[in-house]
Amino acid sequence: MQDMLVRLYDLPTYNVGGFERDGVKIKRAIAPEMKLICDWVGNHFSKVWKSECWVAFANSPISCFVAYEGQTIVGFACYNATAKDFFGPTGVLDDYRGKGIGKALLLECLYALKHEGYAYAIIGGVGPAEFYKVAVGAELIKHSSPGIYRDLLKEK
Repeated sequence: MQDMLVRLYDLPTYNVGGFERDGVKIKRAIAPEMKLICDWVGNHFSKVWKSECWVAFANSPISCFVAYEGQTIVGFACYNATAKDFFGPTGVLDDYRGKGIGKALLLECLYALKHEGYAYAIIGGVGPAEFYKVAVGAELIKHSSPGIYRDLLKEK
């Protein structure tokens, strides 16, 4: 899967920290939530993403955002986890897809990168390239596959 490039100086208008739709809110995660969120990511997505989520909690500021409804986690997104200036991993539960949550998580992270001084961001090893193209004008980076993940060790 190829990487994508996003121009952070050309992001769509978005009310950072203001997402609330159908009872779902998004916030930057805080330290006491690390185990809960990382375990949730491992249970609903993958152990690899759980590891990246741990790294996001080690950053200052924490580079993980979480979507939640009441006390139920429904999505997450990280940045600066596998590499500096990288967005991902990210995921939203199937029942909550199509409600703008994934795009809002993406924009929270990209605006955070922009405010940290980056002009561009990389979305690593994308699956849904069309989603990122439409949401933020991301463009595929030629010759970027397998990229940073080329020698990734995996469980047997």
